[in-house]
Amino acid sequence: MNQTQNVLVLGGGMVGTIIAEDLAAEPGFRVTLADRSPAALERARLRCPALETHEADLSDAAAVRALAEEFDLVAGALSSRIGKQAMRAVIEAGKPFADISFMAEDLSDLDALARERGVCVVMDCGVAPGMSNLLAGYGVAQLDRADSLEILVGGLPVVRSQPWQYKAGFAPSDVLEEYTRPARYVAGGQQQVCEALTDPACFEFEGVGTLEGPITDGLRTLVELPVANMVERTLRYPGHTALMRALRDGGFFALDPVEVNGTAVVPREATSAIMFPDWTYQPGEEDLTVMRITVEGERAGQRVRLAWDLDARYDRERGITSMARSTAYPCAIAARLLAAGRYAEPGVHAPEDLAGDSALVQEFLDGCAARGVVYRSSETTLPA
Repeated sequence: MNQTQNVLVLGGGMVGTIIAEDLAAEPGFRVTLADRSPAALERARLRCPALETHEADLSDAAAVRALAEEFDLVAGALSSRIGKQAMRAVIEAGKPFADISFMAEDLSDLDALARERGVCVVMDCGVAPGMSNLLAGYGVAQLDRADSLEILVGGLPVVRSQPWQYKAGFAPSDVLEEYTRPARYVAGGQQQVCEALTDPACFEFEGVGTLEGPITDGLRTLVELPVANMVERTLRYPGHTALMRALRDGGFFALDPVEVNGTAVVPREATSAIMFPDWTYQPGEEDLTVMRITVEGERAGQRVRLAWDLDARYDRERGITSMARSTAYPCAIAARLLAAGRYAEPGVHAPEDLAGDSALVQEFLDGCAARGVVYRSSETTLPA
């Protein structure tokens, strides 16, 4: 880069802070981290003195747009609740955007707006969605015909503790969205929908043991791939799924208020207030992130299985959770590609849109590996 580029990172949580820290290490970048929490911004400055910080209410779309207009490039790490309006604001500001917000909304209107404004947006560029999409799309592209795609992914505490056997590596409210939003999958070439947390099948992972993987709505844009059978499963320790299903089915995650002693109470908010403190990682508490992406099909007349495995661990030296590392680094890599003009197609793009360029795929893999997040690839010839 010939001149300094001013980069804005929206969101100073666990992931946003690491995105900002990673980008601040790039020569030629001046990075500003924005968040409404002075405490979060102070923690980020202590981690990375090179960061500049800006206190702002990022739920205010007008404030996001005005702030984005002052920068050359924006990266987003906001909750799904405000992700879409923030993306619209950045597009209206005319700035390229790399974003990890997990949004359930249809983004076709923002795609049209981005094309109209000539803005390139890479959405969902974390670990899953993110690297899962990129590698799934790449695997499908390597085959003459892809018949099946399976994504298994989960972030978990290393030490299991009752009753939840779980802690949240990102916004806990977004986890509950995964547990309540109907899940899409593809069977026989047809899109299907089931309840989230359906069919908690068991899988073995070396160094971790048995994990259960119910179906969740993680395929998202991947349902458009030309693959007859596709599913995404969220991995948890055995027993967690049954507990979450019991709470959901019992109404504890409901959004319609109920009256309690004359006061209207939203069940999900009350449940969250009780549960989320236990779902919060304490300083130094270790987590792990595991993922397995498998694509099967035919190439040159042979049955082939392509797979990528991730086993990311807590970074003890730098005090970074595995989920923050595995989510933040793909977004930071995508931001660098946008800054360098390596990818500049106007519109809102899912990571699989980049999968047709093997050099870009390798850049993501190499960039993650250089930061200690290694995807192990394998190829197996299957019986005809």
